[in-house]
Parts: sequence; C-alpha cells; structure tokens
Amino acid sequence: MTLTEFRARTMEAFGDLRADHLVRSHHLAAFGGRTAHEAIDNGSSVKQVWLALCAEFEVPEQLR
Repeated sequence: MTLTEFRARTMEAFGDLRADHLVRSHHLAAFGGRTAHEAIDNGSSVKQVWLALCAEFEVPEQLR
C-alpha cells in the first residue's frame, strides 16, 4: 500500500477532516502509542498502520 492509497482510504473511511485529525492525533496501541503519522514516519509499514486504524475504529471489511 502506498501513502497515497493510505490517504485515500482514510478519507473514504473517516471523511476528509476527521481522517487527517485521526492520523495526526490518535495514538495506536499496536504501535506503542505512536500516532499513525509518527508510525509511518518511523518506518512502519503503511499497510500495517492502516490495518491498526481499521481494527481500533472497527472499519467495515469492505472499506479495508
């Protein structure tokens, strides 16, 4: 998954404004409390970050 795909999927699942807020402020348990933005900047797989967001926010399977 590319960063562009990640951004598109977060906007589709959470809406334009909420997506950016979640990526920059929600602390993901799966990444030691780092935000999605921090996790990706630190070299974590974009796909794994996306799946962690999906799990924490119960994103429907068809949007994953």
